[in-house]
Amino acid sequence: MFDPVHLRTLLEFSARGTITATADALGYTPSAVSQQLAALQREAGTPLTRRAGRVLLLTAAGTALVQSAAAVLDSIEVAHARVDATRSDTHGTVRIAIFQSAALALLPTVLDELAENAPALRVEVTQVEPAQALQDTWAREYDLVVAEEYPHHSAPHYSGLVRHTLVQDRIALCLSNERQEATVTACAKLPWVMEPHGTASRHYAEQACRVAGFEPDVRFETADLQAQLALIEAGHAVAFIPALMLQGAPRQVRVIPGQTEDRRTVFAAVRAASRQEPGVQAVLNALRRASYPWTDQPPPVS
Repeated sequence: MFDPVHLRTLLEFSARGTITATADALGYTPSAVSQQLAALQREAGTPLTRRAGRVLLLTAAGTALVQSAAAVLDSIEVAHARVDATRSDTHGTVRIAIFQSAALALLPTVLDELAENAPALRVEVTQVEPAQALQDTWAREYDLVVAEEYPHHSAPHYSGLVRHTLVQDRIALCLSNERQEATVTACAKLPWVMEPHGTASRHYAEQACRVAGFEPDVRFETADLQAQLALIEAGHAVAFIPALMLQGAPRQVRVIPGQTEDRRTVFAAVRAASRQEPGVQAVLNALRRASYPWTDQPPPVS
């Protein structure tokens, strides 16, 4: 019989690709990960990994077991959810991965609701970039992820993750009140602040500038949108900022909407096997209600 802990380690290894990365994700030592994979191999009775130089790869049997491991762990999650659903209170722990602007705009309201309606539920929150958070949730490091998707730049899809749209917020051009420019094209010669290369927002912002006929002069790079707003307020840069981040924006920031109809999609994703877990349902419903001010849909009932 396969040990579920060992199966989880194998699944994590298939996602991370190295013993060291797997150990970091699970909070184990590399030696412990190697021992668990070795124990699982004994349980399977056939090699699950092989060496290719200094790289450890899955064998055909290892790859097949990864697919079965996901199904086994899903079944365990479903069983837990069914047992928990028989209880009168919502309890346990829900681990959330979330990105900055969603955390700032939605999380306080979510936590207030859960503190009132599900006081026995423990909520653990980690700020993680969306692409990584989706993979981590698929690999069971988190129970729920709040991620984002920019126009023409799809977030990664993982089998078994179910998405729930929360917000489709407009993306606005933001400048200091001292500046007179009123269009993207008029900002062609101004310094810009953007998120680092490889992020969806950076790809979107660069493409928006190129469509407007120029290559942006990106002088500042930061994933911290609060830092971006500070640079904008001080007159050192301009940027595209999503509406969720503009609630309570500094008074010296001028927001110019209507430059584009583009919207960023903010969504929650959970594993299909765990979405009936009462704690996960409570968090998801609280997120939907917290998102209501930015949507055209009515909030869900309790």
